[in-house]
Amino acid sequence: MTTNHVGVDISKASFDAAHLSAEGKYKHKKFPNTPDGFASLVTWLTGFGGDKLLIGMEATGAYSIPLADFLVAEGYTVSVVNPAKIHAFARSELSRAKTDKADAKLIARFMREKNPPPWNPPPANIRELQAMLRRIEDLLEMQQMERNRRDTAGPAIADSLKAVLDTLEKELDAVRKNIKIHINNDPELKRRRDLLESIPGIGPATSAWLLTLLSSHYEFTNAKQAAAYAGLAPKLQESGKWKGKTTLSKTGDPGLRKALYMPILNAWQYNPAIRAFCQRLEAQGKNGMSIACAAMRKMVHIAFAILQSGKPFDPEFKLAKGAA
Repeated sequence: MTTNHVGVDISKASFDAAHLSAEGKYKHKKFPNTPDGFASLVTWLTGFGGDKLLIGMEATGAYSIPLADFLVAEGYTVSVVNPAKIHAFARSELSRAKTDKADAKLIARFMREKNPPPWNPPPANIRELQAMLRRIEDLLEMQQMERNRRDTAGPAIADSLKAVLDTLEKELDAVRKNIKIHINNDPELKRRRDLLESIPGIGPATSAWLLTLLSSHYEFTNAKQAAAYAGLAPKLQESGKWKGKTTLSKTGDPGLRKALYMPILNAWQYNPAIRAFCQRLEAQGKNGMSIACAAMRKMVHIAFAILQSGKPFDPEFKLAKGAA
């Protein structure tokens, strides 16, 4: 039996799959990122016969996990890969094409060349927490859409919009309450949550996201791996208008980056470790957004160290030089 490789490039609304045969030939197809799309993918994969399939995709949190879950349940071997590794592979190939189809083919080649280990699904307590956090994101998106409509709506639909917004607010409160209950009922999650919330600037919403990012099942050996997985690693622009500028890689779970952004502005003022770090960057002439991005990475480093030590935040705590 020969081994074929499949790369999946996934986004919120759709995903591209590229099948790479042992002979080096590609087949490509696009699917909706829905349960029906998942089923159609399996039908498409079945059409390649009895060859062994190894399927790879980037770790993009809310976008990748449901599909990975589905494929594992269907009996496929799936690797969910740190995006930084795939981007490094692309650089090694001097790859410049940037389309969904090209990215799917790139991931298939990565699977063939690097043979990454099979995906280790999160334990049940983390999976449930991830599901609730994804629900919060969905509700917030719906809430913002209704608020946008309200801003330009006439009186004829004002009552309807208010009713929907009131319902969404109640649902948000209910899911947030369930997240708190879920964590409080799990001794290990509660212990880790309390450690995280000892860090100035980290509240219930951000600590929940960090519990999923820093879950022990990922087996991160250092904070840089966690930051890269979250899409907080710096990326140097090597061509185009912004050549020479450093930005976030923006791979990984966008929900986590959103959850960190507002707390980091608070920590900039009240967390002594973050404040001193930001002041050093200000003195170097960095702009506000650049500093905020670097501070988010720093916060992940601090959170990782706190959980590793098992001790609450200490204002005098010093990270290793160059940790962020």
